[in-house]
Amino acid sequence: MKIDDLSPGQEISFTGKLIVMRDAAQMRLKKLYEEGEPFPVELEGAIVFYAGPAKLVEESCGAIGPTTSLRMDGFLEMLFEKGVLATIGKGKRSDLAANLCKKFRRVYLIAPSGAAASLAQRIESMRVIAYEDLGTEAIFEIDVRDFPLIVATDVNGSDFFTLNRR
Repeated sequence: MKIDDLSPGQEISFTGKLIVMRDAAQMRLKKLYEEGEPFPVELEGAIVFYAGPAKLVEESCGAIGPTTSLRMDGFLEMLFEKGVLATIGKGKRSDLAANLCKKFRRVYLIAPSGAAASLAQRIESMRVIAYEDLGTEAIFEIDVRDFPLIVATDVNGSDFFTLNRR
């Protein structure tokens, strides 16, 4: 399925690679971006999951859940310019995020909140790919199987939260 075919509220099951990062890693990337320096990770065609794994268990994790996406909106244009296709998190985002999804034809997806142990069961492998010194805020690459997601914002900037307001 192509991202152009996704619509707000649509449930999907994703199998593949995700790049996991949060605030601290994105702040470092932003500094590199502003200085015109290369990133330590390739983001072209990536899907970024705003999350922090709890307890690492061998090559996987004990729990992983989405974190609030709104506070990541200041980094979103940078990620899209670097080729990120979609972001995953929880909660409503700003109008800026919806406008950026429309401008770059990207999507925002939400993962079930409060189900961190269950989501971890869908991780087949996990490894740190940058900023290991940040611990659980390092940048990870995870391979997931049948990862449940809901389309929150589509490539036209249409937003699930706004469309379903009563």
